Amino acid sequence: MKKLINDPANILSESLDGFGFAHRDIVAVDPERRFVRRASTKPGKVAVISGGGSGHEPLHAGFVGYGMLDAACPGQVFTSPTPDQIMAAADAVDSGGGVLLVVKNYEGDVMNFQLGAEMCGRETATVVTDDDVAVETSTYSTGRRGVAGTLVVEKLVGAAAEQGEGLAALQKLGAAVNGQTRSMGVALTSCTVPAAGKPTFNVGEDEMEMGVGIHGEPGRRRVKLASASAIAAEMVGAILKDLAPARGTEVLLLVNGFGGTPAMELYLMVDAARRLLEGAGLVVARNLTGSYVTSLEMAGCSITVTALDARLRALWDAPVHTAALRWGR
Repeated sequence: MKKLINDPANILSESLDGFGFAHRDIVAVDPERRFVRRASTKPGKVAVISGGGSGHEPLHAGFVGYGMLDAACPGQVFTSPTPDQIMAAADAVDSGGGVLLVVKNYEGDVMNFQLGAEMCGRETATVVTDDDVAVETSTYSTGRRGVAGTLVVEKLVGAAAEQGEGLAALQKLGAAVNGQTRSMGVALTSCTVPAAGKPTFNVGEDEMEMGVGIHGEPGRRRVKLASASAIAAEMVGAILKDLAPARGTEVLLLVNGFGGTPAMELYLMVDAARRLLEGAGLVVARNLTGSYVTSLEMAGCSITVTALDARLRALWDAPVHTAALRWGR
C-alpha cells in the first residue's frame, strides 16, 4: 500500500483539519471533528445536512457552503457517521427552519440518520437517495444504492433552501429529484482502505466490474475490458431503460470519476454519453464532469442522468459556493 498517510487510525482527523484550514472562508470544522458546517448561514433557513463514510471526497464535506449543504457528518472510511454526529450537526446549524437530512440508501446510513433525527428532538425530514440502477440489493443496502445522484439532490434542494423553501416542500423536491435521477458505475481497478492495507477486491488486467458500488461492492458482473464507447453504451442503456424519459426531455449529464481516473478519460466518456443521449432524442441541457463522488483511488467512473424541467434547471444554475462546486457567486 502506497498512500500519503501517517497513522491509518488518524487519517480522517488529520484530513479534516487540513480541509478546514484550506477552506476556512467557507466552512468550519467542529472541534471534536463530528461534522463540517457552513461558516455562516441565515436565520430561519431550513438546514440541509448530509454525510456518510469518508473516502468519497469531495462528497459530502466538499459540498458544504452557500447554496448547498449546511453541514456534513463524516464517518470513518466507508463507515456511516454515528447518531451522535448527526444530532450534534443538527444542533449546530438549525436556525429555526428545521432540518432536512439527505441520506444515501445504505443500511448503516439510513439507521444512524434516523436515530440521530430522533435524538435531536428537532423538526426534521429525510430524503433517501437510491439512484443506482446496477443492482436491486447489494452488500451494504436493501434496495438500490445511493450514489453520485446524491450530489444532484443536494445541489437542487440546497438551492431551494437558500431561496427560502420550507421543510415539507424541500422534502418533496428532494424525493422528486431522486425519482428523476439514475446512475451506473464501472470499476477498472479496486481501491485500498487504509486500515485494511490491501485492495478491496481483485480484478484482472483485462477485466472490469460493471455496475460497481462506491465502496467497491460487486456490480452486475465481472466482464472483459471493453472500449469506452461500449462501456458508455451499456451504462447509458441501463439508465435510460429504467428512467424512460420522453423524447425531447432536457437532462443533466454527470460523468463522475471514482478517484483514479484522468480527466482526459472522463471527458472521453462525456463525449460518448452525450452522443448516446442525443441519439435517444434527449437534450443535454446541463452537464458536470469531474471526480465528485469517489471511492478512494479506484479507477473507473459513473454516469448519472437527471430529467430536468424549467424549475430544476434554474435550481441547478442557482449560485453555489463550496469547496468542490462554485458558480454564479
